[in-house]
Amino acid sequence: MKYSLLFSPFKVGPLNLKNRLIMAPLFLGYANSDGTISEMLLQHYRDMAASGVSMVVTENIVVDFEYSGTRGTLRADKDDYLPGLKELARTIKENGALACCQINHQGSYAWVTTPVSASAVQTSMDGPMPVAMEQKQIQDTIKAFATAALRVKKAGFDAVEIHGGYLLAQFLSPHTNKRNDEYGGSLENRMRFPMMVVQAVKEAVGPNYPVGYRFLGDEWLPDGFLPTESLRYAMILERIGINYLSVTAGTYESFFLPEKVALASQPGYMVELAEVVKRQVKIPVIVAGRINTPELAEEILTQKKADLIGLARVLFIDPQWVKKATAEPAEKIKHCPPDCYVCMETVMNMEPVICPLWQPERKKRLLELLSHRVS
Repeated sequence: MKYSLLFSPFKVGPLNLKNRLIMAPLFLGYANSDGTISEMLLQHYRDMAASGVSMVVTENIVVDFEYSGTRGTLRADKDDYLPGLKELARTIKENGALACCQINHQGSYAWVTTPVSASAVQTSMDGPMPVAMEQKQIQDTIKAFATAALRVKKAGFDAVEIHGGYLLAQFLSPHTNKRNDEYGGSLENRMRFPMMVVQAVKEAVGPNYPVGYRFLGDEWLPDGFLPTESLRYAMILERIGINYLSVTAGTYESFFLPEKVALASQPGYMVELAEVVKRQVKIPVIVAGRINTPELAEEILTQKKADLIGLARVLFIDPQWVKKATAEPAEKIKHCPPDCYVCMETVMNMEPVICPLWQPERKKRLLELLSHRVS
């Protein structure tokens, strides 16, 4: 079979994946303004699940709307949102993919009046100075992650993924964590809060429910969270029961550095980092980052640089990616131009993302749904 590894089954904890392709999380701002499910968002996930990937990981769903809410984000912080989460999980699964829900707290990047973080360190050009979290808020946030994860399980998702960027990374990073209590200073202290989140989530969902982790392997800042520390953290996450690591790099502070913009324009630009992480752990590693072609994906798997391939913008642009890869003869896949920043700029402006490369009929269909979204 062509791309025999890419289209071979794979096991992640108790999950049986039909192939090695994962839809990686991609925030699009399609939710209604109150954090509920919109028809546009459901249609997007129908398309993604029907694409042929083995598992769809949702965009980040917030665990605390008061301190982490942003226009267009979904919510999992109250039972009121459970019916919508059930509908989302059902939509994904009915269209052929396993459903995984990513939960997150945006920390200092939240578009709220008073954002919170590990310390009062400015991390956004436009947002207000964050407030350092006090002990009670730290404990409340740990509980918020755990109760959100339990809602995800009750909603029928097959797995939950903890977003290890944003707030959790702000505690991990010496760039943003200037605390002098038990949550700051040494790596052991900076890991304390994220590890408590993981342990609380695992306790809430039970030992047999899969928990993944969106893993910041490199903050791309000289004084930030770098592989010298992140690799130690990866091994600890494995030890405390995380089922997979989905490797990522960079934050909003480093994404736009000229050298990182140039790097991110290259196909497979996070493969090297994922390979380094994979050498340190035995649990599955997901890699994403402009893996535009099935040839590149198969090569990554053949060389054992990662276990699973994440498709985010690649699949968003061309939902037929998987079907085109298996067609005989193979059909031409649409690629995201390296110099196109429409999706990033739209998200930064808190507007729903419409890709200029979509087929006219897909664009027309989603724009019609967008007109009915509650904004």
